[in-house]
Amino acid sequence: MIDFSALWGFAVIVGLLTLTPGLDTALVLRTAALGHRRRAWGVVLGIQTGTLTWGVLTSLGVTALLTASQLAYAIVRWAGAAYLVWMGGRMIWSTRRRAGVPEGEPTGEPQEADGAPDTLRGGWRQGALTNLLNPKVGAFYVAVLPQFVPAGSSHLAMGVLLAGTHVVLGTLWSSVLVGCAHLLRDRLRSHSTRRLLDRVTGTVVGAFGIRLAFGD
Repeated sequence: MIDFSALWGFAVIVGLLTLTPGLDTALVLRTAALGHRRRAWGVVLGIQTGTLTWGVLTSLGVTALLTASQLAYAIVRWAGAAYLVWMGGRMIWSTRRRAGVPEGEPTGEPQEADGAPDTLRGGWRQGALTNLLNPKVGAFYVAVLPQFVPAGSSHLAMGVLLAGTHVVLGTLWSSVLVGCAHLLRDRLRSHSTRRLLDRVTGTVVGAFGIRLAFGD
């Protein structure tokens, strides 16, 4: 039997977390604002795939091993930090290659700043890796999710339901972000504006990576 009070309580917490600007918001906005709608939705689906995976692993008790083992946590943390710093640096470096492109010159098919095609699969891979290589997401689920699993209920079933609630809320909010970014797309067509957007986003992503590596 579903405990709706626990479900609503969890929804409030993850809802507030979803609305808080962070790495996921930056990636979705940046990708969608550049006109890469397929890749943007891929990023959204990848992030939510990671969220659901963390929820399932927590329900099975697997993530408890991650947080209990300092070595395992450190490995995932440094891998995630390296990936974020690499991704942020890649965005910033790619703006140097495009610095000499004349304003108004057509660029052909929509592509990422690093030349990657505007594909759903590419965005999904980026979103999933960003989420799954962040051990703090796993630590959050280990600390919060068990508190909302009623005694006597199936940990796996309730855990999936709670994580699914997080996925739904995250997808809805991402839909709003993608829609807003699409409205601004015409104002972001100039190469100089796109370079600025990539530099800002790259700096934010890289900063998250450094914070993940050296934060508590």
